[in-house]
Parts: sequence; C-alpha cells; structure tokens
Amino acid sequence: MSDQEQIIPFNDLALHCALIADDLSTAMQSVIRQADFIRGSALSEFEQAFAALHGRRYAIGVASGTDSLMLAVRSLDIGPGDEVITTPDTWISVAFAISHTGATPVFVDVEPHFRQMDMVALEQAITDRTRAVIVVHNHGHPVDLVALEEICRARDIRIIEDAAQAPMARIAGRMTGTTGDLACFSFYPGKNLGAFGDGGMVLTDDPDLAQKIKRLADYGQTERHVHTEIGYNSRLDTLQAAVLLAKLPYLPQWTKNRRRAAKWYDRKLSSLSVTRPATAAGAEPVYHLYAVLVEDRDDCLSWLRDRGVMAQVHYHGLIHLQECYNHLGYKVGNFPVAEKIHKHSLSLPLYPEITEQQINRVVDVLGRFPAFK
Repeated sequence: MSDQEQIIPFNDLALHCALIADDLSTAMQSVIRQADFIRGSALSEFEQAFAALHGRRYAIGVASGTDSLMLAVRSLDIGPGDEVITTPDTWISVAFAISHTGATPVFVDVEPHFRQMDMVALEQAITDRTRAVIVVHNHGHPVDLVALEEICRARDIRIIEDAAQAPMARIAGRMTGTTGDLACFSFYPGKNLGAFGDGGMVLTDDPDLAQKIKRLADYGQTERHVHTEIGYNSRLDTLQAAVLLAKLPYLPQWTKNRRRAAKWYDRKLSSLSVTRPATAAGAEPVYHLYAVLVEDRDDCLSWLRDRGVMAQVHYHGLIHLQECYNHLGYKVGNFPVAEKIHKHSLSLPLYPEITEQQINRVVDVLGRFPAFK
C-alpha cells in the first residue's frame, strides 16, 4: 500500500466506544447484575427516552432495523394485491419489508439535488392499490416531510419513515421520525446511534399500532403462551438497550461533530472536481454519510483505498436491478437520476471523532487522483 502515512478508517468504532468506555461498562455490568437479559428495565427506559426525544407516544424496541420496517408494514395489514412506494437507491431491506408481506414494492426516482424521493414522481406512481409510502432519509438528509404529508394525507395513504440514517435530522422545523404514522430506526453499530450488535425501534402515536407491533415482535402473544396471530421473535435485548441508553445523551454532540466534519469537507473540497452533497432550504442533515459524486468512481475508490483512505460505496447495486426483483420488470434507465447518482457516488470517511487533520489527508489524497489533473 503506497503513500500510506496514516490509515483513515471509514468509521472508527473502537475509538468511538473507548471515549465512553466507563459509561458503557457501567451499563453492561448493571444488566449482568440484574440478569434481566430479555425485556429488562433498560429496555423500557430506552424506549421511553427515545420516544421522548421525538415527542412520540410509543416506542417499541425490536431486533433490527430490517425488522422495524417489516413489522411496520405488517402492522398496517398490508398484503397481496397492495402496493407500497419507495425508492431504489437505498439498502434492500426496505423492499424486503414490503415483499415479505406479499405486497408489491413500487419504486420511484429521487430528485437530483438532495438525492431524496422525488415528490412529483411519487404523485405519478400512486394508484388505487397504493397503501403506504416508505420514505428513506438517505445519508442523513431529511425528505421533504411537508410535501410528503400533503400528498399522502389527501389520499389516505400511510407514511412510514425510515430514519435509520437520520436520527435528529430536521426539515422545516420537523425532526425525522415525527411525521410518519410509523417511524423506523436501525441501531446497527455503524449508525449515528449504534448498538453492540443489531437493534431497531418503531415509533408511533397510535396505540393500536403500538400494541400490534409489540405483539408481533413477541411471537404474536397477547399474554404468555396466548398467541392470537403468527408473530416473530424480534425483541431488542436488554444488553443492547442498555448500551443505547448509555449512548443516547451523547447523540446531540455527536451530531454536531458530524455537521462540523461535513463543513470541513465542504470547504476543503470546493476546488476539486467533485459534486458535494447539497442541503435543502430549511434542512438540517446529520451526515450519516458524506457522499460526493465523482467521475471514474471505481478507479477513484481504488486510488483512495490504496493510499489508506477507506472510502466506501453505498450501495453496490440499485434495488430494482437486483436479481431477486427481476419479476417486477424494471430495466436500466427506468430511474435515471438514481442510476446516475449510483454510478458516481463515493462515501468519504466521516464519524464524530474524525479530526480536521484526517480530513485534510482525505482531501489531499483525493486531490491527487490522476483524473483530476
């Protein structure tokens, strides 16, 4: 590996945890002492704190972000013959959550500036079979929640927010996770708020939906050994909840740090031949990812990684072109904006603890990419 003065990790989870090691150790030791590993007190405390952060009435901890989406869709009694609209430029679990109910995922393009769901395309895709829309706050930039709500409420279409990449992001004064009938979060370790394994959460203000999700996530039980419907084993375990509860007070500062790092990138990349992420009017992104658009993306990725800058691509393959969705009949060219972004998108290292010196090195190595000469 040439020119490698220092490896710049994409995300430094070891450092991230080391800085709050005492808090994490105390939280885990408490769970061990109480031995309440499933549905322990830390889970209810974390659910209450997370609901309060978003001003929502109910929070249900589940086993993963994927499960949060699947349970959200199923709680709305969506099934065969129904359609749920989403975008193809995200992680595939969004589409799987729809497909596992027997419903059909319908994809719409993203708009080119902020790389979020195109609201005009959304309106055009709605049919009499449309039951819900899953909007993904991709990369930590919020979707236009005001426009989304106007479109969906007028047609009695349910809104599910996938806020896995965007906790505490805001647009027009609204925090992500506060508009949808249901809002879903992932606590995968690399997320802005990450556990020590998988974990997820569903937020809602509807008591019936909250009870249904809680029931479905616990084997369909209304009480122990009484199963009223076919459910799942999808509980957020107490140890993960304790870790997340210990981390939650730090989330506002970590969010500020991410925004500071994004500003460093914005300023330092201004002279390079890259397209930086734009911010919509009234939006306050949280920069789960800082993804630039570059020509010769794959060569640029290799150039960076060969020199110790551990950039990544999110994601390798748009959902509508995956083999498992061949039966839907989508083709290359159906979603030109998403396809162009996907071809050129490159995620640069960004995490709360990254230093300006490290970002200087990323920009220096990127600036020496031969295609920029």
